[in-house]
Parts: sequence; structure tokens; C-alpha cells
Amino acid sequence: MKKIIAIVGMPGAGKSTATAFFEEAGFRKIRFGDVTMEEIAERGLAVNEENESMVRETLRLELGMDAYAKLNEPKIKAIHGDVVIDGLYSWQEYEYLKLRFPGLRLLSIITSPKTRYLRLAVREVRPLTKEEAEARDYAELENLRKAEPIVMADYSIINEGSMEEFKKCVENLIRLLAK
Repeated sequence: MKKIIAIVGMPGAGKSTATAFFEEAGFRKIRFGDVTMEEIAERGLAVNEENESMVRETLRLELGMDAYAKLNEPKIKAIHGDVVIDGLYSWQEYEYLKLRFPGLRLLSIITSPKTRYLRLAVREVRPLTKEEAEARDYAELENLRKAEPIVMADYSIINEGSMEEFKKCVENLIRLLAK
């Protein structure tokens, strides 16, 4: 049976890094945020936090709070093999996917705001200032119900240490899932 792991966490927690480790283990990746980037490109907008936020909010207003799950469902179905989802955001997305993929499991990456804000400030793609990161945190928590999937995850990994420590934790989970 195909395994589907959705990685949840706040911005800068390490979701994309964990996803890369799953890919190394043979999982196929679906990044929910790609829908945002595709829509930004289609609209001819600049890639920045303001436009990303506007597109995310618009899609959810038009399609519902489970918009990203709906838009990514065909991609999940099309994959023959194990799937890792980078960045499931809302409780509604989780509920939508859980009905369609009962074997779906959540992995929560837990990282302190201080650590996340330092990482977000120096990341190569879409860096955020501390103020932008805090604003995004509050918007995601208040508007998306993002906390529920994080606290209700089947598995949790704390990502406060080195990259080697984090990779070891993710690899241990992948081995556990293979049993």
C-alpha cells in the first residue's frame, strides 16, 4: 500500500529539508506551496511575501480552506509509490485528504520561533525578516488553523540541533515506516 506522509510545521521549521530526506529514501514529493508559485507566475506577479499571501488567501476564498488539498489531490493520485507532502497547512486540508487517503500520516516538525526566524532570515529562497516571519506565523495560526495538524500529528521531530541530528531523526522515522 502506498505510504502518504504530510509534513507540517511553522515556516522555517525544516519541512522542506525533511522532505528532501524522504525523497532520498524514494518518496515522491508534492509541495503544496507550488500551487501558489504557479498561480503567481500565471498572474505575472513578482514573487514576494505580499503576493504569495494574497494568492494563498484568494485561492482559499474561492475554493475553501481545503483548496490546496483539492488542487493537489490529482497529483497525489497520479503517483505510483510512496508520497511525501511538503507543507500541508490547514486542518481542513488534513480532513479533506484523510477522507480520500485513509493511510495518510502527519509528521510534525517542531522548532522554536527564535531558531526558525534565524533560519528564515538567511535562507536562499524567499528569505523573511523577523517581522515578516512573525506576521506570517500569526496569519497562518489565526487564519488557517495550522496548529491543529501540528499538534495532532502521528509523529513529531524536534529540530533544534544540527543538520546531522535532524537527518538521523528523519531517517529513523523512514525506517520505522518501512516496517
